[in-house]
Amino acid sequence: MSGVTRALNWFFRDRATGEIVIAQWPNLPLWIFAGAAVFTWIIEASAWQAPPWLTITLSLVSMASLAWWAIDEVLRGVNPWRRCLGGTVLLFGLLRLSHTL
Repeated sequence: MSGVTRALNWFFRDRATGEIVIAQWPNLPLWIFAGAAVFTWIIEASAWQAPPWLTITLSLVSMASLAWWAIDEVLRGVNPWRRCLGGTVLLFGLLRLSHTL
């Protein structure tokens, strides 16, 4: 087995099952994020003027659920790829939050 193959196996292989894992079925935090994002998109695309509290709440829910997912991946990701993915999403979320404040 070549060094590249070994490195890819190490990076993408699930430690428990031995399968290659790049993406998984979304868990609860990602479903919450997707729901908040779709609802925000519908509100922004419509002519309805949403109250400010609703858009702020949706923004907070989507940021919090994505952070929840990212932290969970960093701590419990099935392989280094998933942990790096969670860390990258968390980093970009923190950068976005710092620009918002």
